[in-house]
Amino acid sequence: MRVVRLLVWAGGGALCAGMALALQPVDQPAIVKHRAIIGLTLLFVGLTIGVIVWDRRPDNRIGILLTAWPLVSIVPDLRWIFWNHALPVTLGFATIELFAPVFVHLILAYPTGRLQTRLDRLFVAFAYAFAAAYGLLFLLFFDTRYPDGRYWLECGDCALPITHIAWYDVHRISHVFDWLALPLALTFLALLARKLVHASPGGRRIVLPLSAAAFLVAGQFVAQIVLYGSSGVNTMTNTKWFWITSVAGLLVPVVLGVGLLRARSGRSAVADLVVELERTPPGRVREALARTLGDPSLELALWLPERSSYVDSHGRPLEFPSSSAERAVTVLGPPEAPVAALLHDPVLLERRGLLEAAGAAARLALENERLQAELRAQLAELRASRTRIVQAGDEERKRLERNLHDGAQQRLLSLGLALQIARSQLGADANGTSELLGEAEDELRAALDELRELARGIHPAILSDQGLGAALRSLGERSSVPVTIVVDADERLAESVEAAAYFLVSESLANCVKYAQASKVRVSITRQDGNLVVEVDDNGIGGATLEHGSGLRGLTDRVQALDGRFEIESTPGDGTHIHAEIPCGS
Repeated sequence: MRVVRLLVWAGGGALCAGMALALQPVDQPAIVKHRAIIGLTLLFVGLTIGVIVWDRRPDNRIGILLTAWPLVSIVPDLRWIFWNHALPVTLGFATIELFAPVFVHLILAYPTGRLQTRLDRLFVAFAYAFAAAYGLLFLLFFDTRYPDGRYWLECGDCALPITHIAWYDVHRISHVFDWLALPLALTFLALLARKLVHASPGGRRIVLPLSAAAFLVAGQFVAQIVLYGSSGVNTMTNTKWFWITSVAGLLVPVVLGVGLLRARSGRSAVADLVVELERTPPGRVREALARTLGDPSLELALWLPERSSYVDSHGRPLEFPSSSAERAVTVLGPPEAPVAALLHDPVLLERRGLLEAAGAAARLALENERLQAELRAQLAELRASRTRIVQAGDEERKRLERNLHDGAQQRLLSLGLALQIARSQLGADANGTSELLGEAEDELRAALDELRELARGIHPAILSDQGLGAALRSLGERSSVPVTIVVDADERLAESVEAAAYFLVSESLANCVKYAQASKVRVSITRQDGNLVVEVDDNGIGGATLEHGSGLRGLTDRVQALDGRFEIESTPGDGTHIHAEIPCGS
């Protein structure tokens, strides 16, 4: 491919040189010849820059488009310099407006080389069709003779018109095409402004210089149409417009070339990044990279070898988006052992040197970030495992409660009924048997009461059926210590949250009865900032600690398994205060 690029460059240079030499015998003023040579020189400079960009970025169409733009700008001038040869004149008329759609395609496709939106693609396609129709108009209808039959181009069969339309009619048709180009130019400016508005900050920084140059090129064309009519202004004789047009045309390839060199540098930004990373705490590396690369949307994916997957900075699994024009992925480190990956704006691919240098500078910080993410992932897995254990325990409690209620309790009730029937059949005089049966019934009722209490302790059915408020009020009614219960959260919550709150209150009341010697207890249930807040206060002797109470430690584990917070204050002689916050979304 490099040979092809060299041939294109050499061919374009030879064409420019040949056209400059062919100007010498042409009967035109010296200033026109000089300005034509300047124009050809500027076009060759643009061609050279285009070939360089094409060589540096062979996988990007921008280089091809930038090379094509000067070439298709040169070819139409063949009809003036080689005016007595059929092929150059015909090519010149056929490509008379082709430079415009190539320019539009180049600007709207920058920097990725691909048109990003359907509206851009439709407009570029229409621009090519318009240029083809304009050239076809001249090829088929434009006669090279004056109205009196004299040839103004000594090539009567050059454009091969299929019909001889009057001179003024042909010019009227061409004027219509010229005026139609005005709204097309304005539409192009609107699309360019839309591209800038919708670009990311990093993308806007990259495309803004070229967009400014494109605004100048399109703006001077619009100004010529508005000020001088459809025929425009002869830039070869008008000094002011000659230099405006020349500078505007040269700005585009120069800005692109400078942008390419800038994209390959960025050393100062990387040096600043190295200094910043020294004082960047873990978890903030993404922000530092985003500032350096100018892409606030940048995402950091950290590679965990033991999982063979990417996670975010919080240790959560991260899936790469499907390939699209909106996001790009750059892997840092060797493919077989990556350190991390950056999900970023595709325009940063035009600054791959800066992208890779920033990634290399952040390698050590990313290693630290990866260890932090791995630790967070393990912590999240531990928390999830603890939550699963608590949930499994609750499910087992509910199963045991159902088995006791539906199994042993029903059998004991059946046995009690059988004893009652037997005692009624024996009657009062049965040698004391009736009294024995009565005692057995009393023992059976006591056993049923104990069994119901055991079932409620395992998992109260009222908690599942009627909710936390009803279950706590029932618990308070059975307590031997006076309990004041204030529930400001009667709506149903997740089963795990209700169970954690219930058993926390239940264990606290049990401790008050067994150890605290309290004469009153107050229980408060409220919702604050998405958390269920449980508070239990007693006026007992205090001195309760987590180290000497397995029940309290179990409550702590249960609450923390739901990402909650458990605190206890129990000063000796001053009662005990238990405070727990449980996320309601758990």
